[in-house]
Amino acid sequence: MTVFEELKARGLLAQLTDEEEIKELINNGKATFYIGFDPTADSLHVGHFMALCLMKRLQMAGNKPIALIGGGTAMIGDPSGRSDMRTMMTKEIIEHNGECFKKQMSRFIDFSEGKAIMVNNADWLMNLNYIELLRDVGVHFSVNRMLTAECYRQRMEKGLSFLEFNYMIMQSYDFLELFQKYGCNMQFGGDDQWSNMLGGTELIRRKLGKDAYAMTITLLLNSEGKKMGKTQKGAVWLDPNKTSPFEFYQYWRNVADADVLKCLRMLTFLPLEQIDEMDKWEGSQLNKAKEILAYELTNLVHGEEEARKAQESARALFGGGAAAEMPTCRLAEEDFRDGAIDILGVLVKAGLCASRSEARRAVEQGGITVEDAKITDVKTLYAPEQFAGEGLVVKRGKKNFKRVKM
Repeated sequence: MTVFEELKARGLLAQLTDEEEIKELINNGKATFYIGFDPTADSLHVGHFMALCLMKRLQMAGNKPIALIGGGTAMIGDPSGRSDMRTMMTKEIIEHNGECFKKQMSRFIDFSEGKAIMVNNADWLMNLNYIELLRDVGVHFSVNRMLTAECYRQRMEKGLSFLEFNYMIMQSYDFLELFQKYGCNMQFGGDDQWSNMLGGTELIRRKLGKDAYAMTITLLLNSEGKKMGKTQKGAVWLDPNKTSPFEFYQYWRNVADADVLKCLRMLTFLPLEQIDEMDKWEGSQLNKAKEILAYELTNLVHGEEEARKAQESARALFGGGAAAEMPTCRLAEEDFRDGAIDILGVLVKAGLCASRSEARRAVEQGGITVEDAKITDVKTLYAPEQFAGEGLVVKRGKKNFKRVKM
């Protein structure tokens, strides 16, 4: 199976231009491709996984990745998939977030000499002359056509700022700059980026002629991949200080039955033949597939030792034993009133419930246990000494839990 065939078999490719040329470049290790990452936070999350794994996969086949940090475009904000305008960030925050991205990407991509490069579009976008940009680049864009793009159409009812309207032009200019500076002949992005990406391909060909080599591919379900990074409690980060290796492992261990094989194909480097065998698995066997998925991805992000510890702790916890590694919440003296804290306060402090009213409902519905004892009285109180040492394990349902300590 060729590299291109494997990408399709794993469900990674959706729309693309110039399929035969793309296939030729990828299969022969001649693609220099880029994927952009706007540094809107100080950590990547699991919604970026698909892009990172694709970059690693293509680099292993001899192709050259360019990781583009959107230091310039982040000053504007991508309207794609948004119902409102993004919060404006300072230059200092954007630079800090970009540095955090570099460290995390290095676990996936080899940035040694000639293997891959990382660039920041602030290096060229921040110094552009507005009039020159309008005459040199803006002339190649049709406003009528831009307004038909999904990323803009869905914002027209609530209002689209002129600032955001420029995002497509900025992203298109990125591809032109990378093509001219680094010989970048291919761009990848999520299916929600298709219009922006086509803008870059057309800009190169209009400015430099039809012979200019520039192609686009979108990643199948990448917009769904972004949603993978979100849970009811917030994002699942790659930074262990934001999402512990144990929580990261548990996130993947708890994926829906219908998603586990899809995730194994898209996000792991296990042979397709091995994954195809799992297609026959049913019932409790799917839990084994989820364990494999969780271990492989935790190993990829946090290393073998952390993946092993997370797996052992999860097995111990759900097998009735004592888990050495699990998410922990620490109580302070000010959390206690008259020397006690009630179960509702514990649940809110631990992040297992968003409010006391939600905590009350969870208790009344019989979904709360403390040290495996079901709690049915919302007035249950705990003293500080009960949280000393290893503390108490508090569970909401079967999958949400925290060790609560002083």
